[in-house]
Amino acid sequence: MEILRVENLTKIYGSGENEVRALDGVSFSVEKGEFLAIIGPSGSGKSTLIHILGGVDRPTDGKVFLNGQDVYAQNEEQLAIFRRREVGLVYQFYNLIPVLNAEENMTLPVLLDGRPVNSDRVEELLKTLGLSDRRRSLPNQLSGGQQQRVSIGRALMNAPSIVLADEPTGNLDSKNSQEIVGLLRESNIKYGQTLIVITHDENIALQADRIIAIEDGHITRDERIRGPRV
Repeated sequence: MEILRVENLTKIYGSGENEVRALDGVSFSVEKGEFLAIIGPSGSGKSTLIHILGGVDRPTDGKVFLNGQDVYAQNEEQLAIFRRREVGLVYQFYNLIPVLNAEENMTLPVLLDGRPVNSDRVEELLKTLGLSDRRRSLPNQLSGGQQQRVSIGRALMNAPSIVLADEPTGNLDSKNSQEIVGLLRESNIKYGQTLIVITHDENIALQADRIIAIEDGHITRDERIRGPRV
């Protein structure tokens, strides 16, 4: 079943001689429960694409549909709610709040949404992420790998329709990188999460169900490796 559809997505920065087409007519769809890796060189448009998919940056032209909903037909308030409830974002540099402990960082999206925290889900995520004994630790008391685990927990806390990870292992050593990819894949399987990961790491990309390669704002390759694991 299709969960995400992108139609003729274009993003232009600047104008005239300074115009840059970060994305130029990109179209594809993603099935529910699919693990998709997006690869490409620096400046290819990968991060721009994932920011648009996550409701962070509006496209110049084209459309994004999530669960049949036209994402950018919404106003800014609706878009903010969409980001909190439908999308889980994992960044390379964690983006944790330094004065909040691990558990508080994980539950922040729920609290910002004005909803009660599901304590059972918190406990399950802390256990799955190996953070049960670090729940009261501040970010500066955690290793890079542990901080990224917290950011994954934060992304999964609202049980979003889709999880978007932008170079989630780019700031980690190889051991922690493999652990983080394993956790993302586990959430993909265990929770049926649709997962899109931007990566420069070919080994990570090869663990996905499908690989899309982008270069100069265009899709140059769309290859299925295996069926969705749901």
